[in-house]
Amino acid sequence: MSFDYDLFVIGGGSGGVRAARVAAAGGAKVALAEEDRYGGTCVIRGCVPKKLMVFASEYAEMADDARAYGWDLENKGFDWDHFKTKLHSELDRLEGIYRNLLKNAGVESFDARATLADPHTVTLSDGSTKTAKHILIATGGRPWVPEFTGAELAITSNEIFHLDKLPESILIVGGGYIASEFAGIMNGLGVKTAQYYRGAQILRGFDDEARGLVAEEMIQSGIDLKLGTNVLEMHREGDKIRVKASNGDESLFDQVMFATGRKPNADDLGLEALGIERGRGGEIVVDQYSQTAVPSVYAIGDVTDRVNLTPVAIREGMAFVETVFNGNPTSPDHELIPTAIFTQPEMGTIGLSEERAAEQETIEVYSTSFKPMQQAFAGRAQRVLMKLIVSQATRKVLGCHIVAPGAGEMIQLVGIAVKMGATKEDFDRTVAVHPTMSEELVTLKSPVRTL
Repeated sequence: MSFDYDLFVIGGGSGGVRAARVAAAGGAKVALAEEDRYGGTCVIRGCVPKKLMVFASEYAEMADDARAYGWDLENKGFDWDHFKTKLHSELDRLEGIYRNLLKNAGVESFDARATLADPHTVTLSDGSTKTAKHILIATGGRPWVPEFTGAELAITSNEIFHLDKLPESILIVGGGYIASEFAGIMNGLGVKTAQYYRGAQILRGFDDEARGLVAEEMIQSGIDLKLGTNVLEMHREGDKIRVKASNGDESLFDQVMFATGRKPNADDLGLEALGIERGRGGEIVVDQYSQTAVPSVYAIGDVTDRVNLTPVAIREGMAFVETVFNGNPTSPDHELIPTAIFTQPEMGTIGLSEERAAEQETIEVYSTSFKPMQQAFAGRAQRVLMKLIVSQATRKVLGCHIVAPGAGEMIQLVGIAVKMGATKEDFDRTVAVHPTMSEELVTLKSPVRTL
């Protein structure tokens, strides 16, 4: 049977675009449909604009530090309109790059919503149908707000980049990295910021000591962090939102942002009629090669809810092309993924937390906490943490956790060593680069505890 295309990709985010480009570069006839903006969550409403907002929010402290170092600087405050205009033109530029990457690779693009009609056919929102030997679903995820009285008053991370004006006060609900990052951003931009999280500590799943330090420093920087606290109901009161919390508090905020989880974009795609299985959270169930229960249909990225990170979606897209088009069955590697959380202070992590590692075997914990020279000189007291989790039996470094300025940059490089199976002695044999913060990782001589 002949098909219109060898591959039809649904979704123009990082994973879908990479798979389409690489398959086309190998000679396949490829089409891609995207109903919204090319670049997906990461480029348009996620990591890229968020990181630019992190940069923007850090300049206030930099200006203070510069004065402490002898620079005569005047800080007249933050101009949201100026920043927002530049931000949106940068996102437009990046979207243009994504469109051109597809075009230059010979991928045919459709600005339309695509749904599955049968195992080899997609229906576009303009009414046309296209057939393909293989279909790849890469539709990503979306923020989710739970149901309660006044839920419609909340914004999510999607809307935060499009606010007409910077609010004077904001409540951020959630304790994951998106909530915690935006609490730091808004606080740094001069917004009176509160964060409510129903759990006992933010950044669940990360190393306890590291997330404890992040929370402590966030509070020190002026964020009103309330743990064990949830929103019961919200009501509009003039220009503000009245929030009733589970701890009995009632407060007024200009904006309330919910970052309490994300859902896969897998609804109304026609999956159920084809017998494509979905999990409890709505994710598309796939095997180790990203294949669904229908052999011609594959799925990658956040819609599969495996590891919801942009570089992982890209890796999954590459593995899909290797498997399906290059005759080289490749399973994406989800082990030992280095991760940066752009909270303030920043956190970088790879491997096991102290708690997880101790459940598995006897471990040695090496750590140090100190005030970095640059900030200490300026009179700021933000502490940093360098921490290694080591297997007592094999001496392998099982985990590394860094809370410090530039932690994301550091963990990328540590990640190579840990992925290679480096031992504590490999770290010890490495000469320190002085004076740096990261030299502490190779000068940790004695364990602070054995578990």
